[in-house]
Amino acid sequence: MSADPAVSRAEIARELARLSRRGLLRQGLRQGLTLGSLGLLTGCDLSTHSGIDAALWTMLRFNDRVQGALFSKRRLVETYPASAITKSFRFNAYYAVWQVRPVPDNWRLAVAGRVADRTPWSLARLRALPQEAQITRHICIEGWSQIGQWSGVPLHIFLRHIGADLRARYVAFTCFDGYSTSIDMASALHPQTILALDFDWQPLTPEWGAPVRLRIPVKLGFKSAKNLQSIEVTNRNPGGYWENQGYNWFSGV
Repeated sequence: MSADPAVSRAEIARELARLSRRGLLRQGLRQGLTLGSLGLLTGCDLSTHSGIDAALWTMLRFNDRVQGALFSKRRLVETYPASAITKSFRFNAYYAVWQVRPVPDNWRLAVAGRVADRTPWSLARLRALPQEAQITRHICIEGWSQIGQWSGVPLHIFLRHIGADLRARYVAFTCFDGYSTSIDMASALHPQTILALDFDWQPLTPEWGAPVRLRIPVKLGFKSAKNLQSIEVTNRNPGGYWENQGYNWFSGV
């Protein structure tokens, strides 16, 4: 999909007026959002429903743009004391047989796209960068949420270290288990977005996304990709595994 995360408030007002004139906000939009929500919750591939596909993709793209316009790196999600951490934190993945995957022996984090230094990163090299910890809420699109503790490298520090073009629009993540996702640059530079190396003060194990995962508490949980293999800085929207099937691309919380 070709979502554009940047839109002005004036553009939002004009688009809402246009939708209102067409009656979508009064009738069709309500029905479309209901169908869209059903698709998101069930993981339904919206491309199989040709009758509603165009309208839903239009609404999803517009929703992405509105969320992008309202996003601010100064708005932080709530942090919690250690006493609030969920004791039996659950893990999840998009396909049960891939929930626990061993780390490849030759694992290195690759970088690509609009960056000055494309040298792959070892885990030891990542641990040599400044680290930060956070206790934040993980909110799953399935309807559950839990509080956990993660620590790792702030993504904005990593991007600056590799000479990333911070004017680029997207940062894409691919995983060695076949998963993928992408985020806008503003979300990548958010101070609470980290490349997590530890969970509950221990190095990540496979079910938590070893050896490194994205942890982005300002978005729904499926955006926090596990088992990272590569990071790409790009001006082309790369989509993602679930996003290409109809999940909301921006997915802010």
